[in-house]
Amino acid sequence: MELPRAELEAVVESLRELAREGKLVRLKKNHYAIPGAQNCVVGRVQAHPDGFGFLIPREKSRNDIYLSRREMRRVMHGDVVMVRLEKRRTGDEAHVVQILERGHKRIVGTYDEFEGKAYLIPMDLRIAPAIPLAPGGPKSGKGKVITAEISRYGTGFSPPEAKLLESLGDPDDPEVQARSIVFRYDLPTVFSAESRAAATRCVQQLDTRDFRNRTDLRGLPIVTIDGEQARDFDDAVSVEKKSGHFFLYVSIADVAHYVRPATALDQDAYQRGTSVYFPDRAIPMIPEELSNGICSLNPAEARLTKTVVLEIDPQGQVRHSRMFESVIQSRARMTYTEVRRILIDRDPECLNRYRDLVDQFQLMEELALLLCEDRREKGSLDFDLPEAEIVLDLQGMPENIARAERSIAHRIIEEFMIAANEAVARHLREKEFPLLYRVHEGPEQETLEALSPFLLSLGYRLPLSKGKVAPKDLQRILEACRGKPEERVLNRVLLRAMKQARYAPENIGHFGLASNCYTHFTSPIRRYPDLIVHRILQDALEGKKLKPKERDDLAAYLEEAGEHTSERERIAMDAEREMVDLKKAQFMLGKIGEEFDGFIVSLANFGFFVELNDYFVEGLVRLSALQDDTYYYYEKEHVIKGRRTGHAFRMGDAVRTRVVRVNAFRGEIDFELTH
Repeated sequence: MELPRAELEAVVESLRELAREGKLVRLKKNHYAIPGAQNCVVGRVQAHPDGFGFLIPREKSRNDIYLSRREMRRVMHGDVVMVRLEKRRTGDEAHVVQILERGHKRIVGTYDEFEGKAYLIPMDLRIAPAIPLAPGGPKSGKGKVITAEISRYGTGFSPPEAKLLESLGDPDDPEVQARSIVFRYDLPTVFSAESRAAATRCVQQLDTRDFRNRTDLRGLPIVTIDGEQARDFDDAVSVEKKSGHFFLYVSIADVAHYVRPATALDQDAYQRGTSVYFPDRAIPMIPEELSNGICSLNPAEARLTKTVVLEIDPQGQVRHSRMFESVIQSRARMTYTEVRRILIDRDPECLNRYRDLVDQFQLMEELALLLCEDRREKGSLDFDLPEAEIVLDLQGMPENIARAERSIAHRIIEEFMIAANEAVARHLREKEFPLLYRVHEGPEQETLEALSPFLLSLGYRLPLSKGKVAPKDLQRILEACRGKPEERVLNRVLLRAMKQARYAPENIGHFGLASNCYTHFTSPIRRYPDLIVHRILQDALEGKKLKPKERDDLAAYLEEAGEHTSERERIAMDAEREMVDLKKAQFMLGKIGEEFDGFIVSLANFGFFVELNDYFVEGLVRLSALQDDTYYYYEKEHVIKGRRTGHAFRMGDAVRTRVVRVNAFRGEIDFELTH
């Protein structure tokens, strides 16, 4: 290239960086090539406990690639690697040519010893069955939970090695469980000293100077409606009805007034991306002085908010919307249970206690049902899948695992928040502001084609011949199965076929809500994307006009923020799900040997999962535990069938099971069939 030495060094470093990112592949003798030209594929490793694995390619159009046990010696579950595909008579053979990113540096598990050597047994057995601990390091008690750091990754000739960091304690201790998951998912739990100081400086009482240029809504009968355990209230609602038209007020905590861009508070909030909720605690996105204090819409306290007012006609159509800065004062901190007791149970005690608000709740019910019907007409999907409600005793141990109630009270808040989010998204799009949308792509055609025979076996048909499936097509199936034995199974199967919603600056619509323009605005206390949208809305309310450079900078920021907050959301969801699984397993420890009725909810090549009727708990029936025949999973037919007897297990089948094994630390529950 005949470059000066300094420029040549810059070129070489750029090539190496591109190779580290997987955009180039480094060959022998310092040559570089485009991966595709060398038949190379980049993806994330998904390990199997039996030692082999698969590469899940970044390119969605590619199929998963098998990795042999030999290739898996160099890599671990979660690693991002580049493999080269080589043609063999038996098919393509994959060889790892480069490890681009390690999936695990710090690992949590239990301590064990064998023949005088110490081992870590990972919480996630896909990482490794056991990892030797460096000799000469600290010890722990057998079975105790420990944290460790990888000091040497495995090669083709030697296993990985880890250094013990800390012994946390007994795996059944609720505190140890929480610390284990916090460590495993690397959840930030400590705010910086600057953030703490800034949060403390925020005044906890407002004065009239804070109300300048804000619309005073303290005279409205406005309330918050949340779960019993909620502590941060970021949305409050009120409804009026005039001349047959509804006027919906949705007021959202003005977190952007307190958390300014590029401050320590903002940096900590961005790093977290979202609050994380466990059954017995929360890891907030912003310090509690804000999340539970001055930002929380506590009853009988003046609070700064941004309000969306929607005028809705008798057909449920939004005719007009406006947004403004406001100040409110919540009349009551309502729970879903209390609102249900007023509207459904007509409980005399509740009706009397909230007699000044009963008419308000009846208006809310009327409007919510109207909005729900309008969304249904558009094809919005309503998956009726309950969540687990975990009842803990004073020591944090689970007393009961029940299906969480979903009543008209939940529907009211869901419908009002969706309406407000859509209104803000439409408003900012019309103002031509770059925006962080909440987007949801439709399911892949191949996924639905694979699912179609199973649906047909239950009497439900997908119109695949017409091309792209619309939300209304799936909605018809959800409505047709409502109240039938197969309802829960179909809800699960169709939900599993969906892609995960995410944040992005490109508006591709929200398939699940059948919305062509949607964002998240209503939870800025616990979601960073909502805080971003509040700031953009503030610019719009102030009439700010973006210059081309500002528009480009904002678009680039939204691209990065969308990827980051989507990833933080996935991590939080995984951590929350894992904690719930731990609590479920801990609850079932005392029920080993007991029998329960349930139904099959999913199938796999190693067994099938059964959900119990009495408790909202799932367990695995392993194929190896079925002694009457040799069973195989036929994925296309969605059935597990015995080779000799033809005895079949399908999703939705009722079965009776016995609890035979529980590993509370890993959230594993094993059942066996009783007949």
